[in-house]
Amino acid sequence: MEENNNLTAERSLEIITEQIAQSRKTVSKEVGQSLFVSGICIIGIAILTTICLLLTGNTLFYLLYGLIPVLVIGIDNYNKKDKPKAPVSLVGSMVDKTWQTFGIFALSFCVFAIHFNFFMGRINTPDMYARFAIHPFRIILLLMGMAITINGYILKSRWLIWCGIIGGIGGFILESFGVADMFLSRLFDLASFNRYSHIPPCIMVVLFAFVGVLLPGIMLKKQSL
Repeated sequence: MEENNNLTAERSLEIITEQIAQSRKTVSKEVGQSLFVSGICIIGIAILTTICLLLTGNTLFYLLYGLIPVLVIGIDNYNKKDKPKAPVSLVGSMVDKTWQTFGIFALSFCVFAIHFNFFMGRINTPDMYARFAIHPFRIILLLMGMAITINGYILKSRWLIWCGIIGGIGGFILESFGVADMFLSRLFDLASFNRYSHIPPCIMVVLFAFVGVLLPGIMLKKQSL
């Protein structure tokens, strides 16, 4: 009797392990698809925004980046429209909560940065404003890299972990030290640099989107096949 109980317990543990593995594989496929779509949308919007800025010089076109979550959510919902809804799992719930947390922190920080910069621009000289202005882009890169890395640990995907680390920390460092600006300033004179100053942010966004979002999305999709 005791032996049968042990076998039943072992079999139950095997079933639970298999279900967790299958759940992780299913969620990996969904996350891979979402990351793939997100990478394409980010790169597309970055290029479109930069073209509009170069043609018009109107910085309001930076607001086009706000279309990224709308496009990603819309395309994701469209892709899942005719597919059966997957049952809620611990792995899927953890992944969802990670991205929800990222969204809350990133959106809150952006709203604060916009209002803070607007206020500082009204009460300070241009030199003082340049010193105290908040640059949310580098922080968002870091936060998104952290979210992708955490997803990698949840899904046990080394590709996702390393892409998140390299994309997040690398993007943060390159943006903080103005590496793209430095290279651009060596290629053009001051007048041309001012004209093409919108290109470095585009380069940073495209590099981050490829390394930290699109590439892990492709790898996760292949891994889950």
